[in-house]
Amino acid sequence: MTTPTSARGRRRAPTRIERAAGRAAALQKPRVILALLLLLALTCVMLLDGYLRAEVGGDQRVRTGASSSKVPDKVLDGGPILTFRGGQATTVSVPSKTIALTFDDGPNPTYTPQVLKILKQYDVPATFFLVGSMVSRYPGIVKTMVQQGNEVGIHTFTHVDLSYQSDARINREMQQTQLALAGAAGITTTLFRAPYSSETDAIDNYSWPVYKKLGDEGYTSVFVDTDSDDWKKPGVSKIVKWATPSGTKGAAVLFHDAGGERSQTIKALPQYIKKMKAKGYTFTTVSGVIEKRNAASRQAAATSSATNGQSQTTTGLTEAGVTGTVPNGGTGTGTGTSTGAGTGAGAGAGGAAVSRLQAAHRTATGMTLYEGKALVVAVAIAEWALPVLSSLLFVVGVAVMGRFGMMLLIARRHYRQRNKRRFSWGPTVTRPVSVIVPAYNEKECIANTLESLAQSTHPIEVVVVDDGSTDGTSEIARAAADKLGMPNVRVIRQENAGKPAALNNGVRNASYDIVVMMDGDTVFEPDTVRHLVQPFADPEVGAVAGNAKVGNRNTVIGAWQHIEYVMGFNLDRRMYDLLRCMPTIPGAIGAFRREAVLGVGGMSEDTLAEDTDITIAMHRAGWRVVYQEHAKAWTEAPGSLKQLWSQRYRWSYGTMQALWKHRKSLTDKGASGRFGRVGMPLVVLFQIVTPVFAPLIDVFTVYSMIFVDFEAALLAWLAVLGIQLACAAYAFRLDKERYRYLAMMPLQQLAYRQMMYLVLIHSCITALTGGRLRWQKLKRTGEVGTPAGVSG
Repeated sequence: MTTPTSARGRRRAPTRIERAAGRAAALQKPRVILALLLLLALTCVMLLDGYLRAEVGGDQRVRTGASSSKVPDKVLDGGPILTFRGGQATTVSVPSKTIALTFDDGPNPTYTPQVLKILKQYDVPATFFLVGSMVSRYPGIVKTMVQQGNEVGIHTFTHVDLSYQSDARINREMQQTQLALAGAAGITTTLFRAPYSSETDAIDNYSWPVYKKLGDEGYTSVFVDTDSDDWKKPGVSKIVKWATPSGTKGAAVLFHDAGGERSQTIKALPQYIKKMKAKGYTFTTVSGVIEKRNAASRQAAATSSATNGQSQTTTGLTEAGVTGTVPNGGTGTGTGTSTGAGTGAGAGAGGAAVSRLQAAHRTATGMTLYEGKALVVAVAIAEWALPVLSSLLFVVGVAVMGRFGMMLLIARRHYRQRNKRRFSWGPTVTRPVSVIVPAYNEKECIANTLESLAQSTHPIEVVVVDDGSTDGTSEIARAAADKLGMPNVRVIRQENAGKPAALNNGVRNASYDIVVMMDGDTVFEPDTVRHLVQPFADPEVGAVAGNAKVGNRNTVIGAWQHIEYVMGFNLDRRMYDLLRCMPTIPGAIGAFRREAVLGVGGMSEDTLAEDTDITIAMHRAGWRVVYQEHAKAWTEAPGSLKQLWSQRYRWSYGTMQALWKHRKSLTDKGASGRFGRVGMPLVVLFQIVTPVFAPLIDVFTVYSMIFVDFEAALLAWLAVLGIQLACAAYAFRLDKERYRYLAMMPLQQLAYRQMMYLVLIHSCITALTGGRLRWQKLKRTGEVGTPAGVSG
């Protein structure tokens, strides 16, 4: 805000209004940014949820039938545990009569807790290869899993075939899963099992480099000897049979605790455990297998040393993955003599046994821990927010469709009722009325306004209230009146005090009992005033809303607003008229009983929407407010997006202020309480709540087009557009408008509507954070002349 300068060049202190305007302007930018941040937050939540569900960045490709010519034979023929300690590929087999029980694809909120309950009941440990996205969604299950003494490994974050992925994607899959584990259970792990992997002889030339890369980073890759194939749902007996190794062979056995319906697995697991224990088998984790092999190696080395009388030091199978650098930068060793036979929390050899069976775990510290917890929190928010937003989307969709249906039915009834030949408000109103024209810097438009009033077929006086204009508006008005020969024009000047004060000044100076209010940039048709005042033949009518038309409709922005005026405002007013709860008389064209205006205290300065404020006040005073479709006024709509934003922001914020001011109308009794019982809920639902959440429809539609099903989402959007076009076409028919402007409607839905959503969100934020705005003056061009000059 610039400081005004007097004619002599000296600076003067800004007025109170100018200071208030400066403060308001300073607050607008942060509120706009906050509104955009809210929309960005919604988008991020949806993208995160989509990523967790593999809708965003998902890759369903699975490689089969590739050659394994580059994979060493000792690996293809080796055991199910593969490490690359010192760059040397080493495999480890499971000792005889030992089962390394493994589960893939979890955690699942339905089946994993049941699996854990069975393992605890039978005092059996297992190794779970977890999908990172599922870990972040169900951290409590993973925490219980680890506390119970089970071991966990990585099964990627989104369950993709890593042989198709870049190094960056592989790193991201591993790191994000580590973060999820850190946030869920406070650990990281060195174990890894690739999705869609099986036995080591299935390693091919494409997956082999992945295993080497991860091995060099300290990961131990785990395969299977025996697959239960429970995902095929073959029946409990076959699952148990297929999971049983031949003879006394040890095996890494694969089950699934997620990835589908797993009730057969839950039934088969207790039978399998009892069967294998009866055969003398023990259960352990992957780290338990490695420790068991190391123990056997150390025992053999000790025996050899005693036999040879020598003192030797061996490392056994330390290269199998329990000693050395680990992916999160720490080191770990697994020593001791545990056989790995049966643990649970506190079972076997106590804490030391549990530690050896979880030797692949590393305590998460520092940024890894904090980032992991942040990930879990973010996912929890997304998991909570998306169902809520989906429910709101359904409610909004039903409300939008319901509103269209209600408007069409009631608008048709309104049209048929008001256009009957026998319809009449009562005796024809022929007495003179006062037309009040508040004007602030309207030099471009005021002459056209007076010219249109000079052609009025109804007797009028015109009161022009110049609200401190600095562009010579009052002089132009007087000159125009003289030129047009209008002795019935009075021009009143006042200090700049705002539109409500200007209107109140006009009402006080009006000579007649009916006052018509219009804007200084508006032009009337010759019969406008005559049509507008006829409802006052009914003594119950206290105010009448006219039919505002966009005059500058031949631009893109003008055409968008023209559609909105015809479809939104006028269909709405027909509906509210029959329901007797009209919320707003437009500032461009409205008529009032003078006594009614004075009776409610005149135009209030409490809100920015003085027209909505006084309309609600009229309802509460017991007056009826109606809509007169034949009284048409042509107004100049904002010609730029900036001006449009400013106007609609003022309107929406002012409407919220007016509704809040008259909130007690909800408890008003009798006819005066009708607006509170009917109008207030409808306005809140259709003009605030529904538009605020309507962006969900567009955001979900765009999301579905990009990540889910483009064709289905596009068809749904086109169906909604078709319904809106039908409604708009009917509204145009009622108002006898040309249909050619409807060609702009698809573009309006893509751009204009989103802007209106942002304006409303901005207004809601302003309402919640507080703030006042002054009467905002839009830049006028004066291109809307007399009605005859308006292009249809």
